[in-house]
Amino acid sequence: MSDPIVILTEEPLGADDRVNIATLVADGDVPLVVLVPANTERHLLVDFLENLSLLEIAKAFRELTARHPDPAEERTAAAETLATSLATLGGLGGGVTGEVVEGKAVDGLVAKVRELNASQAVVITRPHAVADTFHTDWANEAQDKLGVPVLHLYAGSGFIGDS
Repeated sequence: MSDPIVILTEEPLGADDRVNIATLVADGDVPLVVLVPANTERHLLVDFLENLSLLEIAKAFRELTARHPDPAEERTAAAETLATSLATLGGLGGGVTGEVVEGKAVDGLVAKVRELNASQAVVITRPHAVADTFHTDWANEAQDKLGVPVLHLYAGSGFIGDS
């Protein structure tokens, strides 16, 4: 069995994501470990600027006044995202497992990569204009902490982020 690949995602993985991950495990019996953060710890100002940069002006102002979900709601949503992602990746590599990560998402990824001595780390997110531009996204942060390249994929597409 090969070293595992640890995948951190903020979105439920879909068919396009399965295709992308399948290319990573095509050569062997590679176990996959999916991590979903219970709290994505988004920054209100960054989200506002990101929505504006994507010309989602109404959404930007709506989110300024929106109530934030309570921790139980966030954990429930994370568990649903994990279940969908595990079902999507079922049958790939050497098996798929996963867990909901409490605390900071990147810290959870780094800890799991080190715990499993994983050969690769993959971060799958939707595009975040501000974080991606200034290299403060999860993939760049994880790469800085791990000292190895981290593959950054945009959810639901074949696009690779700049990390």
